[in-house]
Amino acid sequence: MTLSEKERLRYSRHLLLKEVGEQGQIKLKAAHVAVIGCGGLGSPALFYLAASGVGQLTFVDDDQVELSNLQRQILYKVNHLGQQKTQAAGKVLASLNNEISLAPINVALTEDNVADLLSEADVVLDCSDNFKTRYMLNSYCLTANKVLISGAAIATQGQLMCFDFRGHSPCYACVFPKHTHAPMENCDNFGVLSPLLGVIGSQQALLAVNVILGHQRGCYFARIDARTLTHQPWQLAKDVQCTECRH
Repeated sequence: MTLSEKERLRYSRHLLLKEVGEQGQIKLKAAHVAVIGCGGLGSPALFYLAASGVGQLTFVDDDQVELSNLQRQILYKVNHLGQQKTQAAGKVLASLNNEISLAPINVALTEDNVADLLSEADVVLDCSDNFKTRYMLNSYCLTANKVLISGAAIATQGQLMCFDFRGHSPCYACVFPKHTHAPMENCDNFGVLSPLLGVIGSQQALLAVNVILGHQRGCYFARIDARTLTHQPWQLAKDVQCTECRH
């Protein structure tokens, strides 16, 4: 795989970086990233993955664009109201970069389709807003030895996580055991500060790019406070009692 002259111009600022260069950009071109959820986190993540030249983007969501989404879901405009999110997102991303492959999938992710939809992805971004999907993605990526990058935000607090199941990594359930969460905690009933989602979603994209380039391996976890602008990393270890990954 090589870069065309047009791609060399498009990604010229990447080619100037020793951390990327031509070989790194070719790695991005060859990569396949799946994004689950095209909302407040998925919007900035998809923007930057497409702009960075990730060669294939699969994005999964079954919602339609609503007026209340526009406060934080920056992929969408007023003229997208009532459209399927994946359809609208596909149009916007194609207008940004028409040299990558886009696979918008307008379905709900389930236990029955998760393997079929994500089997070809190198990296999976969890941009969902519910624990059922997060645990489902954790279980699938753990079994399939994939990299899972998860983001979450409620009110003014956020979390950014990377679980590298290609090696010996703790999993999402190690950090958030299934019996400890409140099932209805999401931005629909707690609210969320709009730019916080942009911060976390763009950092999910950054982690994905670093994974593809080989700069990020292993687990990463950080808490983000939008009020104080603090970013606090935490050291994580496998929970020997975890029901998901202890075997």
